[in-house]
Amino acid sequence: MIIRRYLVRQVVSTSLVVIGLLILIMMGGQLIKQFGRAAMGRIDPGILLDIIGYRLPEFLTLILPLGFFIGLMLVFGRLYVDHEMAVLNSSGISRNRLGRLLVPMTVIFMAVQTCLMVWISPWGLRQYEKLITDQAVRTGFDLVRPKEFISSGPLTIYAGSLSEDQKNLKDIFFYRRAVDEGKPDELILAREATRIEMTGDTASVVDLREGRRYEIDPDTLKYTQMEFQTWRLRLENDEKAKFESGEVEALPISTLFKTSDDPVVAAELGWRIFVPFSMLVALLLAVALSEVSPRQGRYLKLIPALLIFASLIVALMAIKIRISKDEIGIWAYPAVLLFYGIVAALFSRKQKLAPKIKKTLKRVGS
Repeated sequence: MIIRRYLVRQVVSTSLVVIGLLILIMMGGQLIKQFGRAAMGRIDPGILLDIIGYRLPEFLTLILPLGFFIGLMLVFGRLYVDHEMAVLNSSGISRNRLGRLLVPMTVIFMAVQTCLMVWISPWGLRQYEKLITDQAVRTGFDLVRPKEFISSGPLTIYAGSLSEDQKNLKDIFFYRRAVDEGKPDELILAREATRIEMTGDTASVVDLREGRRYEIDPDTLKYTQMEFQTWRLRLENDEKAKFESGEVEALPISTLFKTSDDPVVAAELGWRIFVPFSMLVALLLAVALSEVSPRQGRYLKLIPALLIFASLIVALMAIKIRISKDEIGIWAYPAVLLFYGIVAALFSRKQKLAPKIKKTLKRVGS
């Protein structure tokens, strides 16, 4: 049908533009955060794009419904402002029928959302956690860059130069802040350092040559000094930085079904199954709330409609928290979706319902 193809093309193109803008905004903030971590030496700058790529599906699970709803509102609003809706109505095509024409496209968006939430986003989270874990266990000399002070946890390291294989360093400054109370801080200055490969050992082992070592008491400012020709320094990796497989957001859907008796797992399982149906609710709300007069402009009802749709997402998030605390059951997800769908359908069928309610309230008040 020509009208269906026209509407689908308009909605898809508009929604993709909105989704692209939302991705730039959200991922821009995430990129700035990761740049800060890289500047502090906590992660390798070379994996920044990998981090963004693995986190993108997680953000898309929230961006996609919102972008789709905004696209619907903008397209329907333009139909009213440009008098296209009046022409369609005079031809016997109501706005409710236009909504029905968009149901197949909405089902496709819902299928994409389901794939993101059920498979792609958990996989991305697992890869992200694995990547961050690999970076977290890198300590000290793994992060050294020439002529830069690098901080990693309690360590601060500087090297004047660094060989291509990162095994030979010149002009070393090494400072280790005491983690345990009562222990002194450690400061080492050395002319040269060589990294030693230890089979089966995950620690960083470095042989320092021609330097001085200081132990400093931060409370009394007293210190002890010693000179050395060679000194072997061992830096243990962070054993605590491990991927927590119990993070339900990253668990495969098959694992969730096996342990669905757990309230936290049930909350995540219901979230993945029922949130994609918000696409259908978005279509109903857009059809019901997009009506404007040409003089009002296509953006008049966009913000109120956005607040209503955002309240649906917030309500689903609140339900997820309540279910994880075992306060309510998983039935709350479809109940909220059904409530919003019924309200949208009522307003869509009864275009003058709001004025009638207003008149009734005035009559009761008088």
